[in-house]
Amino acid sequence: MPENGSRSDRDLILAELREAEKLICVTHENPDGDAVGSLIAMQQLLTGLGKSSVMFLDRSELPLPQEYRFLPLDGVVHEPPEDLESRTIVFLDCGNLERNPAAALQRPSPPAHLHILNIDHHHDNTRFGTVNLVDDTASCTAEIVWDLMHGLGVPPTPVIASALYVGLITDTGRFMYENTGPRAHIMAAELIEAGVDVHDIYRHVYEDIPYGKLALLARGLANVRRYDEGRLTVTELSVEDYVSTGAEESYSEGVIDHLRAVAGTAVAALVRDRIGDEPAGPGLPQQRKVSLRASDDRVDVSAIARAQGGGGHRQAAGFSTTLDTDALVAFLREQVALQLA
Repeated sequence: MPENGSRSDRDLILAELREAEKLICVTHENPDGDAVGSLIAMQQLLTGLGKSSVMFLDRSELPLPQEYRFLPLDGVVHEPPEDLESRTIVFLDCGNLERNPAAALQRPSPPAHLHILNIDHHHDNTRFGTVNLVDDTASCTAEIVWDLMHGLGVPPTPVIASALYVGLITDTGRFMYENTGPRAHIMAAELIEAGVDVHDIYRHVYEDIPYGKLALLARGLANVRRYDEGRLTVTELSVEDYVSTGAEESYSEGVIDHLRAVAGTAVAALVRDRIGDEPAGPGLPQQRKVSLRASDDRVDVSAIARAQGGGGHRQAAGFSTTLDTDALVAFLREQVALQLA
């Protein structure tokens, strides 16, 4: 079975994980299925090796999105532990250091006294770790963790298998995105053999939808606008949309997939208010989050996101902005036109 990442990077990470006695696992803000699945699986792997291991999730990240709440959070902490400096920090699915909300880690570059393992599959990862295992050919970070599991000789428990399967199906779009390769299916088959209940996970992740999520989707679809012969498809969700539908912020997950599927769309964009965020000061605009998806192989939406301080994958990326709607749409139209020229 081929390995994820170069042999030297993989061997270095495996050696670090074997030798470390105390570790803390972290992932990016607003964690998605791959982030949550990779985080839980790595925590469980390290615990299985007899390590002193915890995983960090800031209180602002809880509760997790509805679809991931069935996964156990055993060993989670909400404040950086007092012995943080003596722990090896394992970053999972995090393209850069700034995307982690832990105040102790939110710095422009890793402090020299912190030992950081950076495990990720984003092609624009900034290689911020003391040791980096970044494989942009992997379908998801969970696939890299699955490979490391084999390297460590740890058998997949039902919890590890389910967490990895959630990371796999969400980042491959249920095996529909172009990042789905043979390894993804081999991984799925192995996890199912390890006890994953495919139907049960599908029900948790894609069914049992709260009514507020359906109502928010209706708002998002009602607000759709198309530009440039439909090449750019955009919708917005305001604070009022969330309040009137009783929706949680995470309920916007999946709205953009409906836009991306519209015939003729090259780029889909979801612009949403961030619930609970206040402007940085009097008279200053509030930040909004922009999610981007590409349907045209010629477009790299991660390049568009990076131009605004964000990042991601070629087909899925995002950034935060204070631009008003007209300025934001003008920026997106220009960027899409440049790439399709």
